[in-house]
Amino acid sequence: MALSCYIEPMSASQREKPRLLIIEDDDQLADLLLEYLGMHGFALEWVASGDSGAERIIEMQPDLVILDLMLPGQNGLDVCRQVRDAYRGVILMLTASQSEADHVAGLELGADDFVAKPIEPRVLLARIRTQLRRQDGGRAGRDDGTGILDIGSLRIDIASRDALVSGQQVPLTSMEFDVLLMLAKEVGSVVKREDLYTEIMDTRYDGIDRGMDVHVSRIRRKLQRLGFDPRRLKSVRGVGYLLAAR
Repeated sequence: MALSCYIEPMSASQREKPRLLIIEDDDQLADLLLEYLGMHGFALEWVASGDSGAERIIEMQPDLVILDLMLPGQNGLDVCRQVRDAYRGVILMLTASQSEADHVAGLELGADDFVAKPIEPRVLLARIRTQLRRQDGGRAGRDDGTGILDIGSLRIDIASRDALVSGQQVPLTSMEFDVLLMLAKEVGSVVKREDLYTEIMDTRYDGIDRGMDVHVSRIRRKLQRLGFDPRRLKSVRGVGYLLAAR
């Protein structure tokens, strides 16, 4: 009988490890990920369907979710849609799809990154570590000594990784917070798209990928819902993005 769920009992030392939840219906791939990532210092759980995966994300609040796009029950996009408002950690999607529409849809629904199948374990490990460093604030950089950035009604608390508009918290993902923080640190100046990819996604911009456009668009909509003027977060055609001071 195919194994459909794996939960490793955690010792005290394991509870200190980054917690990863794998949502994947391919038993062989799941076994490979459990073995390989387990050897690299992660506490792991595995579920094999979208329905149980969505429930487990909300219950467990893992540091990172590895989420297959095609799943029995809810697919990966459905899972993203269901959990994103209740889960602020990282969602890294696995996909065999080459469709740009699928990738954009995943990012629109809150995925932080994509890894293409067939999986190269070393590449996946590098992407996981990059995402976790960002979530831990490893790329937060220096601040002005207060750890607070105020831009009109927008306040960014670097230490707590919170963004607020008129005192109301903006429900940003880890990726979105880092994009907004980088733009806020350069308020009034254009930040090149290439620099965002390098500093935040730890990859080179290929001149084609639309992922950063999607992240900025989601940030703009979230700020607007709380009353922040969306015209202040501008896309500069062919260059990058600008957060206007006023």
